Amino acid sequence: MSQNISDFQNIFFIGIAGAGMSALAQYLKGTGKEVSGSDRYFTPDTFNKTKEQLEAEGIHCFLQDGSGITEKTELVVVSTAIENTVAEVVKAQELSIPVIKRSELLAMICDSKKTIAIAGTSGKSTTAAMLFHILAEAGLEPGIITGAGLTSLIKKGKIGNAAVGKGEWLIIEADESDGSVVQYRPEIGVLLNVDKDHQEMEELMQLFTVFKNNTKGKFIVNQSNTQAALLSENSETDFGFENKEAKYNATDFQQKGFELTFQVLGQTIKMNAVGRHSVENATAAIAVAHQIGVDLKTCAESLSKYEGIYRRHQILGNKNGIWVIDDYAHNPAKCAASIKACQPLADKVVAWFQPHGYGPTRFLKEDFIEEISASLRPQDEIWMSEIFYAGGTATKDISAEELIEGIKAKGKKAFFVAERTQFLEKARPSLSESAILLLMGARDPGLEEFSKIIFEQL
Repeated sequence: MSQNISDFQNIFFIGIAGAGMSALAQYLKGTGKEVSGSDRYFTPDTFNKTKEQLEAEGIHCFLQDGSGITEKTELVVVSTAIENTVAEVVKAQELSIPVIKRSELLAMICDSKKTIAIAGTSGKSTTAAMLFHILAEAGLEPGIITGAGLTSLIKKGKIGNAAVGKGEWLIIEADESDGSVVQYRPEIGVLLNVDKDHQEMEELMQLFTVFKNNTKGKFIVNQSNTQAALLSENSETDFGFENKEAKYNATDFQQKGFELTFQVLGQTIKMNAVGRHSVENATAAIAVAHQIGVDLKTCAESLSKYEGIYRRHQILGNKNGIWVIDDYAHNPAKCAASIKACQPLADKVVAWFQPHGYGPTRFLKEDFIEEISASLRPQDEIWMSEIFYAGGTATKDISAEELIEGIKAKGKKAFFVAERTQFLEKARPSLSESAILLLMGARDPGLEEFSKIIFEQL
């Protein structure tokens, strides 16, 4: 099969409502392709916001019943969750239409542009969004394909996870969770961090080493992350947090409410964001932008106007003196960082978390217990509801209650409420003015609505 995206005009996506798939579909539509797709969440006579937004872009949406595949279809793209028994896959095989995975298509797109690939176990979407904002403000008209909606694009009525730029640069996320990070050959590769997530550390380091070797130009790493620093090529291109080894070193960090300040190479940066992890992500974006010709003053001016991304420490508002924050955190390091980022803002943090997937939760059980316990102050609380089950053949041999019991055993305030609909009622006595309510979780499409309901009922 051809490996050149220009050879295909009519492309069909199975699972098009997913964040990664919808981003690719929108991007290709923006380049002039005929794009269509189906999803199991598209059902007759039921409103689906993603479907409506895709159709507004001129992307035809179908039920997942095979009806969208025709003789005109030249390429079928599947997400990792799609099995060979799905109607569209069967029909594509009958018609001898090539079927490829999302990551293979993204690799083809990357080969058609000068690509900046953002990798790491945490912070990819945020860093990609910050870099996109800087390059756009600098007039470089970049493109982006990412896993989360940028607030600046969502305000325009779009899903917000993709944009076609007229310039030469394309920014993407290079995902390690499915091993696809090894497929990309970017002009610039960025490694934010390496923390245990979907794989063991040794396997992760092997993946990121291949990613490094595949990078055609500069490879930029975080000198403040022990594992990432091991893959450094040149400290003059690297970034860090209070780390003298890195040229792009963030210093003088201060957090006042929802505004943070820091310095990079003598330039003061002010942002509406929280936490050290936000500083590291911003410094990574600055390091890349500066090395492709954007001056530090432009970087600073741009980041001062950065509006954030959907469900990445998204501030829902203040109700009865309580700030409510919605976050995509889903692995141990992300949950701990999210909790810590909230602590300078309030006397008490009440965090709620819904783990996703029985396999990942089982694999990371001890890490969740250790990392979350270490992040909690004596007055802080962690609440969990039962693990989100996305379907399939997973063995349900672990409960979120086991994580809570482990955290309790370390002397921390931890509570289990199996049904998340009962969380607010149970936790209400813990919530008072000057508290932060932090809601964490990923993959479950119902979390956005859940967070809104919690805020409304607070």
